[in-house]
Amino acid sequence: MEKSKDKKTQVLVIGRNGQLGSCLHFLSEKPEVSSEFAFSFVDFPELNLTDENQIVSLFEENALKPDKKFDVCINAAAYTAVDLAETEKELAYNINALGPKYLAEACKKHNVLLVHVSTDYVFDGNSAVPYRETDPTDPVNYYGESKLAGENFVLSTWEKSLILRTAWLYSPYGKNFVKTMLYLLENKDQLSVIEDQKGSPTSCLDLALAIMQMIPTALDSQKAKYGIYHFSNLGETSWFGFTQKIAEFAGFSTPILPITTEQYPTPAKRPKFSLLDKSKIREDYNIRIPSWEESLKLVVEILMAENQ
Repeated sequence: MEKSKDKKTQVLVIGRNGQLGSCLHFLSEKPEVSSEFAFSFVDFPELNLTDENQIVSLFEENALKPDKKFDVCINAAAYTAVDLAETEKELAYNINALGPKYLAEACKKHNVLLVHVSTDYVFDGNSAVPYRETDPTDPVNYYGESKLAGENFVLSTWEKSLILRTAWLYSPYGKNFVKTMLYLLENKDQLSVIEDQKGSPTSCLDLALAIMQMIPTALDSQKAKYGIYHFSNLGETSWFGFTQKIAEFAGFSTPILPITTEQYPTPAKRPKFSLLDKSKIREDYNIRIPSWEESLKLVVEILMAENQ
């Protein structure tokens, strides 16, 4: 799987239009990245992740181009509508479980490193200390179940796979909590936000950068380590504390009231504790992880500048 010194690393990204795919696309245009990596981005409907034949064909056709043969496949596609997943179980399972299975099988056949993104929702949220990669899983909703099934398919199919569990993702792209709160802070007289769920808001830009930093080591057969890794920004807060910081960085003074999970019922249950232990990714891959406040400030500044 190692590449020659003069050949760019060929990276296939599944899910161009999502948050992570958009952040990877942003990085792909940076000179320090484009000098080392060549990217191919695909998304639905060009590629249907739930269609095994399409995935097989994509890899078979690519294998006929020796100079463009994929070294890495990043699966940035997922069904992420947590509440809808309770009633759209088949669709959620097809995208979050079968899709990764088909990708892992194709990556194994063609000796391609697979990077698959998963979630803190594989845990029940009852811990009092940050979750380690080896802690028992026990999802509290169907979205978490479907993502866990995807993890298990990947792990049992292809040994040269990296699974990155992350949590509370936001970015300058797509729909996410930060963009929603900025809109509400500007347009509502006051907000009520859940205060009894703990986690670490994670910038998708940081996740994308971490993945790109891991790839050279993961492609080096002498240094590579595979399996599950946890990545989120450092520190902890609640959705209420998260919203307070968004308002502070954006310059809004809209009143924000703390409420409990019980006061804001949702079709799908949420884990109350989503903190992830990042020791392993820092030790194995020497990844620098910024604080959630530092990264949030940057993204809020980007979004506010866009709205000028």
